[in-house]
Amino acid sequence: MFELAWPWIFVLLPLPWLARLLLPAADSGEPVLKVGFLDELEGLAGRRARLNLPTLRQQAPYVLIWLLLLLAAARPQWLGEPVPVAASGRDLLVAVDVSGSMDFPDMQWKDEDISRLDLVKALLGDFLQDREGDRVGLILFGSQAYLQAPLTFDRRTVRTFLDEAQIGIAGKNTAIGDAIGLAVKRLRQRPAQSRVLVLVTDGANNGGQIHPLTAARLAAQEGVRIYTIGIGANPEASGTPGLLGLNPSLDLDEASLKEIADITHGAYFRAHDGNELNAIGDTLDQLEPVAQQPTQARTAKALYAWPLALALLLSVLLVVAVQWPDNLLHKVLRKPRFLQPHPEWRQRLKRLRLRKRR
Repeated sequence: MFELAWPWIFVLLPLPWLARLLLPAADSGEPVLKVGFLDELEGLAGRRARLNLPTLRQQAPYVLIWLLLLLAAARPQWLGEPVPVAASGRDLLVAVDVSGSMDFPDMQWKDEDISRLDLVKALLGDFLQDREGDRVGLILFGSQAYLQAPLTFDRRTVRTFLDEAQIGIAGKNTAIGDAIGLAVKRLRQRPAQSRVLVLVTDGANNGGQIHPLTAARLAAQEGVRIYTIGIGANPEASGTPGLLGLNPSLDLDEASLKEIADITHGAYFRAHDGNELNAIGDTLDQLEPVAQQPTQARTAKALYAWPLALALLLSVLLVVAVQWPDNLLHKVLRKPRFLQPHPEWRQRLKRLRLRKRR
């Protein structure tokens, strides 16, 4: 189906004629040629002299070029048949702690010791990429919270952003409240029953501007369910000491994470190793998708290039006609006859000159 996206552009159609009517004539700066015997010629001819204005055929190329330019500006396009777009699923944001303690290598995965962030990348990356039908996004937080990837169906790109996350990129502290507040801001415009936040951290809130429980109450008002995941091995099970001989797992504030989940009707999970975190991902995968309003989309093919190219071709032909006036194109398109005397005047003017010579 053919359609003009901006049909109101055609209100500019009379613009050249209005400009000619309202603007003063151009002054070349050269002296005007005065014909002293014009009155005598008019008397001999018995009629008034008149200007021979351009004919419709002479104006037609310029009118056509103007119409083609307006047509191109109106954005012509060909619309295909409506295609249904699947819109079932959740709007799921994952907020990942990238503070300094997430670099602590106390997690076990495939019989290897890896850091907490590396384990999150490996398992939550698969979790995100398998969320077919869901819009997923990524928040990284430390001293501040940043939206690394907005809600999108492009799950592969979101996983790439997660894989590229670095320790300390958002600061060394842990702003859990700010991460929840940013998630609420991004999810509040989505359907009420599809707003989900998965928050992964290994510590307690010690930064940011918003208290985590205050942010959780705001999330509950907006219908955002929060699933919190506390990550880190048990202090007595880890043989690798942290800074000053202390294990960072001692900082995990499980009580606050549980309360955040309870306020928002979510759930709290504890991941001591890779197997538990993988099981948590399987549990989250069991959430039932909420059907959203189906939408339709049409493929649009832009056609503005065709009238624009035709207008350019006609402009080139007119330039050729002006620069090389002896060609056939000039004879067809341009025949100026301005201020040309009437044929009968030419004969009488010749007779008048012959009398003066005698």
